[in-house]
Amino acid sequence: MPYEDYTPLTSEEISRVLSKSSNTSAPGPDHIPYSVWKSVHRIKHSLLTALLDPLLAHGFHPPSLKKALGIVLDKPGKPSYNSPSSFRVIVLLRTHSKILERVVASRLAAQAVTCSLIYPLPCRSLPGRSMADASLVLQHNVESFHRLRYKVSTLFLDVKGGFDNVESPSLLSLLHRKGVSRYLVQCVGSILRDHTCRLTFQGSPRLFAPVSVGSLRDPLSPRFYLSYTSAPSTWKSPGLLLFATSTTLRL
Repeated sequence: MPYEDYTPLTSEEISRVLSKSSNTSAPGPDHIPYSVWKSVHRIKHSLLTALLDPLLAHGFHPPSLKKALGIVLDKPGKPSYNSPSSFRVIVLLRTHSKILERVVASRLAAQAVTCSLIYPLPCRSLPGRSMADASLVLQHNVESFHRLRYKVSTLFLDVKGGFDNVESPSLLSLLHRKGVSRYLVQCVGSILRDHTCRLTFQGSPRLFAPVSVGSLRDPLSPRFYLSYTSAPSTWKSPGLLLFATSTTLRL
């Protein structure tokens, strides 16, 4: 049975997700681009809805949708390519898996503010918020402290490998404590479990290997990370840090 707090998936939700999906995005192991699913959805609205609604209702992400291709690309300008750090991996997921994940991301975003899932500062990973908002908040805070004749310093942080270090148990515990809908918590848990990825490069073994840490899920990774870092026990890194001292400014 579906969870009591579940809201059925609609064709309009699918349409909104597909409208934000680029036809030029490289597909995953199934080699089905978004353009195919857009055509399918345009001809028969109920097909994708009927396919994905039971998975969302029961919080289940099938193992077949968790297989990804990892395209290994060299980083330009490196003096040596003898180290793994000289390469980046572009993860390609099945497009219908990403459609479902984008639905989950959209529903998480809708609960992000009411459940205090994110750090209070604006961020561009939520609808209606952008980096322009964050800039205006920073400007307002600086000018407010200046009027009080404080010295102000701003520290910008660029966290490396943030998505790769999201711990699933901690994230799920946080979502549960914050009162996120049970079916969404179950969806997130199912999505984060049992990843497999096949690295693609010259001479690669072409075998799918398990991925035990982090989040490979492109549509969901930003929201997972922002929610994860909003917990008191984790480092609040996704925003801007503003420090003011009581030293009087000399104008």
